[in-house]
Amino acid sequence: MVEMNLGQEIKRYESMGYRIVGKYKHSAVKPCLWCKKALKNEGFCYKHKFYGIESHRCVQMTPALFWCTHRCLFCWRNVDATLAPSMEGVALDDPATIVDACIEAHKELLQGYKGNPKVSKVRFEEAMRPRHMTLSLAGEPTLYPKVGELIEEILSRKMTCFLVTNGTRPDVLAKIHEPTQLYITLPAPNEEVYRRTCRPLLADGWKRLNQSLELLSSFSCNTVIRLTLVKELNMVNAEEYGKLVARYEPRYVEVKSFMSVGFARNRLPYESMPLHEEIKEFALKIAEACGYVVRDEQEESRVVLLSKR
Repeated sequence: MVEMNLGQEIKRYESMGYRIVGKYKHSAVKPCLWCKKALKNEGFCYKHKFYGIESHRCVQMTPALFWCTHRCLFCWRNVDATLAPSMEGVALDDPATIVDACIEAHKELLQGYKGNPKVSKVRFEEAMRPRHMTLSLAGEPTLYPKVGELIEEILSRKMTCFLVTNGTRPDVLAKIHEPTQLYITLPAPNEEVYRRTCRPLLADGWKRLNQSLELLSSFSCNTVIRLTLVKELNMVNAEEYGKLVARYEPRYVEVKSFMSVGFARNRLPYESMPLHEEIKEFALKIAEACGYVVRDEQEESRVVLLSKR
């Protein structure tokens, strides 16, 4: 990690379309490409196709923008600007403040679409009443000490909530308020590839990840293991991935290509991004190894969904 100028980093994120929210500036929101496409009736995110989430009514946010336990090579974030693998001692906004601020900022960021001829009045008005919040934008959301209360706050507003985590805080997952859907990223088939891919800031990161995966069976909500794959890095040993899936038995597995966007372009060549056909071939090998089946796919996002038979 390098010394970081927080004000400079905030300006950098804002120039990329993020909105930093709250009094203590540890949370952020950014409408994704698919939210904007859905507003214009130009397509939907694969989460809409797979799970029924309305893309134009989805708020993509994080309560821990500058904090993470990994510095993954495939991450679109400026991982050199990671403050620490913990938010201990950080001044925190409360969950209700974060949810309010994220929704308002999200709505403000979409105001330019109100007069767009491609955006219907009905769809724009729906977008102004978000129904879903995803804790996934950047950083590691389980580092926010009140993440369970944050999920509870989101659900209390009759919104659905997806939590996307790198699995390095099994202690948090063991006592968390259940989201609508829990994602755990499995970035490698073994510890050697994990260390090379994720460059963890915790010595026992691989152990922690597996402890989190062991907790999947204790959740009643939808559970997903997500693979973000990079050619010649972690897109190896499909059978090992399959054995891990068979051991931990998530409801779904998303086999997805890393996307050459943001700061990831400075670390990985464009050619490292697998084609959809390559992702599907790899997914079929995983499915064969764990007894899952291909449930769906979306070529535009280079993702294949596996599920139990």
